[in-house]
Amino acid sequence: MSKLSYYTKEGLEKLKNELTELKTKGRSDMAKQIAEARDKGDLSENAEYDAAKEAQGLLEAKIAKLEEAMGNARVIDESKIDTSKVSVLSKVTIKNKKNGTKMDYTLVSEEEADLKINKISVKSPIGKGLLGKKVGEVAVINAPAGQIEFEVVAIGL
Repeated sequence: MSKLSYYTKEGLEKLKNELTELKTKGRSDMAKQIAEARDKGDLSENAEYDAAKEAQGLLEAKIAKLEEAMGNARVIDESKIDTSKVSVLSKVTIKNKKNGTKMDYTLVSEEEADLKINKISVKSPIGKGLLGKKVGEVAVINAPAGQIEFEVVAIGL
């Protein structure tokens, strides 16, 4: 059973670039490492060769994972996003009901989430709590420190 992942155009492009980089430069570098290790003598006692082969296996596993992600990737059409409620790609302003702090977040797929640039996953506790909410509604989020209430102040793109 495959699970679809939704990406922005930029997010999908980043994924494609990473996959291309691993398939070309990554595989080329790995082949050089294996060749260098092979040239160092008896393969049965060559730890460097074993490590290079293991690293090659990890690289191929990562490539396979990215290829699967690409196969299940769908680009979100921003023109079809309903801004009356919080959904994937919504830019939402929320206010902490307890201390009045306002925060802006963009809800994105798990793979594109980056808290440093205020992109949170729709699968995170805050993301899950906000999905489907409208302006003025309150989302109760279960956090490690207890329940936190956030009011949805604004929704946009």
